[in-house]
Amino acid sequence: MYRVVKVLNHNAMIVLSPDKKKRLLILGKGIGFGRKTAERLELPEHAEVYSLEAASERGDAVSIVNHVDPVCLEIAGAILQEAEKAFRKVDRQIVFPMADHLSFAIQRMKSGEEIHNPLKEDIRLLFHMEYKVAETAGALVRERFGVDLTEDEIGFLALHVHTSIEDESVSQSLQTAQVVRSCISYIEEQTGQKLEVTSIGYNRMMNHIRYMVTRMQIGEEIKMNLNDYMRTKYPETYRLAESICGQISAFLRKPCQDSEIGYLAMHIARVSGKED
Repeated sequence: MYRVVKVLNHNAMIVLSPDKKKRLLILGKGIGFGRKTAERLELPEHAEVYSLEAASERGDAVSIVNHVDPVCLEIAGAILQEAEKAFRKVDRQIVFPMADHLSFAIQRMKSGEEIHNPLKEDIRLLFHMEYKVAETAGALVRERFGVDLTEDEIGFLALHVHTSIEDESVSQSLQTAQVVRSCISYIEEQTGQKLEVTSIGYNRMMNHIRYMVTRMQIGEEIKMNLNDYMRTKYPETYRLAESICGQISAFLRKPCQDSEIGYLAMHIARVSGKED
């Protein structure tokens, strides 16, 4: 049986595993109500179990549990439940850094501070489903803390949701959004066109750049090569794509495969209306 180490509130507590080797965070409606330290119990089916042994770049779980309001842990757990509905499998250890972010965000909002997220629109488009999941935090935060989450904060939470389904850190996801924003701005500057963000071509190009960044980071190469075709048919667009690939390579400090240029040029031609 599990043994209660500490009751955090009615819906959260820390327990010791039956083998007495691990401390676990347990979340669940009413799960801590009436419980006492050292009490032994069996966990109900609705209990959410999180290991407190984790200590990585995603955060020290024990330290976070000790300093955040347990309600933030509850809300983070609820967000991950929504993520599981959307994506089926998620890394639930993200509950700790997500709760940590929520705690600081709520403190900022209560004190009237505003954190600007210049990439929120790019995050919303790049990580659309993750953003939708993050939006569910709004009602929960309003109900429990009496403050409204801004779209800027929802954008940051969406990155946490994304890291729960992909093997990358929040900083890596933010870096991808920064690269995409820089590319879009550069394309608009060089073509003199304001790109239509609601168009299918825009969405496809954003996602292409997103996955191109991933391919560059892991050294994966696109098999088909469109370079000769795009260089001949759309020379200006090809040169623009070549310049962008060089800039991304310098920013990431990773080589860019030549085959990426033609594919990016194709997307630029489509979104700028130059493709036949």
